[in-house]
Amino acid sequence: MKKVAAMIILFVLAIGQLTAKTVTGIVREHLGAPLPGVSVLVEGTSRGTTTDFDGHFQIEIEEGKTLIFNYIGFVTKKLKVGKSEKYTISLMPQMTELEEVVTIGYGSLKKSKMKSSVASVNSLQIRGLSSMEVHETVLDKQDYLYGNYVREGDDEVYESLEENEFKNPLTNPLSTFSIDVDAASYSNMRRFINDGQKPPAAAIRIEEMINYFEYNYPQPKGSDPFSINYEVAACPWNPENKLVHIGLQGKSLETKEAPASNLVFLIDVSGSMRAQNKLPLLKKAYALLVNQLRAKDKIAIVVYAGNSGVVLPSTPGNEKKKILKALNKLQSGGGTAGAKGLKLAYEIAEENFIKDGNNRIILATDGDFNVGQSSNSDLEKLIVSKRDQGIFISVTGFGMGNYKDSKMEIIADKGNGNYSYIDNILEAKKVFINEFSSTLFTIAKDVKIQIEFNPSQVRSYRLIGYENRMLKAQDFQNDKKDAGELGAGHTVTALYEIVPMDAKKKYDTDLKYQKVKKTETKNNFENELATVKFRYKKPNESKSKLLVRTLHNSAKKQQEISENFKFSSAVAGFGMLLKNSDYKENLNYEVVLKMAKEGKGNDAHGYRSEFIRLVELVSLL
Repeated sequence: MKKVAAMIILFVLAIGQLTAKTVTGIVREHLGAPLPGVSVLVEGTSRGTTTDFDGHFQIEIEEGKTLIFNYIGFVTKKLKVGKSEKYTISLMPQMTELEEVVTIGYGSLKKSKMKSSVASVNSLQIRGLSSMEVHETVLDKQDYLYGNYVREGDDEVYESLEENEFKNPLTNPLSTFSIDVDAASYSNMRRFINDGQKPPAAAIRIEEMINYFEYNYPQPKGSDPFSINYEVAACPWNPENKLVHIGLQGKSLETKEAPASNLVFLIDVSGSMRAQNKLPLLKKAYALLVNQLRAKDKIAIVVYAGNSGVVLPSTPGNEKKKILKALNKLQSGGGTAGAKGLKLAYEIAEENFIKDGNNRIILATDGDFNVGQSSNSDLEKLIVSKRDQGIFISVTGFGMGNYKDSKMEIIADKGNGNYSYIDNILEAKKVFINEFSSTLFTIAKDVKIQIEFNPSQVRSYRLIGYENRMLKAQDFQNDKKDAGELGAGHTVTALYEIVPMDAKKKYDTDLKYQKVKKTETKNNFENELATVKFRYKKPNESKSKLLVRTLHNSAKKQQEISENFKFSSAVAGFGMLLKNSDYKENLNYEVVLKMAKEGKGNDAHGYRSEFIRLVELVSLL
């Protein structure tokens, strides 16, 4: 009888163990920041999920089963599920063998004699040591950072730009600039913050941060490929001033309706691409793009290291297994002969050119782009000449430590392409799936904006961001002057801070001999704040079209301000704080968080929620 009872108890326990329950938790990196996009898999099954933007996960699993947590750049971790239904998982960075030579101030050592540990360097940095102290301490412990996180003094290059100043419309009546749909600065900024440090000021391009996000603008109704929208309200960080919000909405395009694509992947497989967040991540990211291709599309793969070569001739987009097989075979090693690879990629693109199609090279690199025998100017001439023939080039950046941001941005700008920085697989999903059409299909090129402010209403004005997109006034009508491109469904947003005539703080020098102009203007255009002009060309045309809009001198009340206005203002304000802007006035992280939360709106993909988390993280640094 006792044996029967024992067997019944064991049977009941076995059934209990086979009953699935809901397990939740959060995955963090070793310093406590949540990790989005971590793969969570039930061992021995195909059941799994991924963590959200706040690192949370939820999964059905039987007690006694094992969960596997996997994330690029971190050590895979297993967890046997017990009685608890809630878990906190901490992942540690991977240790990477280092093979190349590290040059330091007092000599050089072989990297093969050292190992990298993100954890040790992070802890040293957090304790307030300078970059040289970090490197010396790490070398003493044979513990050197390679291919993961940026430190001051590492070989990263950013273009240093002077912040736009306030200008008087009497002496500077026109503000002219090219649009910018690049978003690399935002994701690059994010990886700094997730690493527990503020990004360098030169890495912050506020317009790219603002344009990382989509805004709820109406679709264009007429023949023009974009709608034009504007809004004026009090400036959040200086209520005495006004903020002008200008937004363009590109016409959406269904993928099946898009023209055929002739794509060439130009992939850096040099030794510097060995780190987990470089070539391994690149393969997974580009696989997402491959899966979006149609039968009428075609793709070739060109690689470069010490030399360049074609690893996949132009192949129809529906032969996905063949394309992915070639992609997955790529391995890193050797030097960086970027110019040779680029020339070869252009040759392949020309051989397979599709008339009235999307002919584009997509360069993937960590930015260590060695031009070899060619000069930078020769390379630029090549990119411009091929652009004029209808072959564009976009850039996706990976990794850190030797990242050449400035060079990557120039290549994309000159090549009529966009520039993205991919720091994790979720960013790859954003670029290659969520924004597939806007990434690949251009609907308007050489888009320029020129604003004339009314001096009777505006004492001075300042464009926030776009420092490296500024144009001369005469460039606006010059159709030979290159400007930015707008992709299908893309939004472009620009903000101006305006100092009204009755503001106490002037920001400029009062002029003695210009007052008569103020009177004349006031009599004729007292209800106008500014006139905004737009120029654009259709993708296959060389003559631009002019659009003109008038901004009326009426500011919205606080309760009337749109979510577009609030959120874009929050992102601009955050960028100003990160740059330590001279014009941040009373701005602080609390103000930014308030604006961001009020402007969060319908956050389908969680990008705005992630922004709020980043602001909270920086406020704690």
